Amino acid sequence: MTAVPAILFYDVVVALHVMAVVIAFGVTFVYPAVIPWLVRTHPEAMPAVHEMQVRVGRLVIVPFATLALLTGFYLAADADVFSETWVTVPMVILIVLLGLAGAFFTPRERALAALARRDLDAGGTFSDEYAAKAQTVALVGALSSALILIAVFFMVAKPFA
Repeated sequence: MTAVPAILFYDVVVALHVMAVVIAFGVTFVYPAVIPWLVRTHPEAMPAVHEMQVRVGRLVIVPFATLALLTGFYLAADADVFSETWVTVPMVILIVLLGLAGAFFTPRERALAALARRDLDAGGTFSDEYAAKAQTVALVGALSSALILIAVFFMVAKPFA
């Protein structure tokens, strides 16, 4: 008789945690490659692109980042490792990223959609205001991506453990 491998609930939660992180933040690494190209080659698409960013944030990033946080809390509690740096640093980063989603990215992406629409209606070229706001969002996006990578490093390498 073939033995059926046991799957522990903890292992299922670890898998859900990793899946949630990939789903929540994977798309954010595509934005720097796609958005500047779209601005140059398809400027008429930018209002919809920024609206899409808001929608992705609301329906993908925030819910799955929240799932990552909740599963992370469960895993840390179950293993009693809340005091470990490799746990606390990624949790703080995740909370910061969730805060940035609501307090920074969503309002600015909505504003970018409105500015892009206004600028296109007024003559088809983007204003300095649009360019400055887009640059700020891109910079904070790059810093957020760095934070995501730092969190992954801490979770995998477990420095100071």
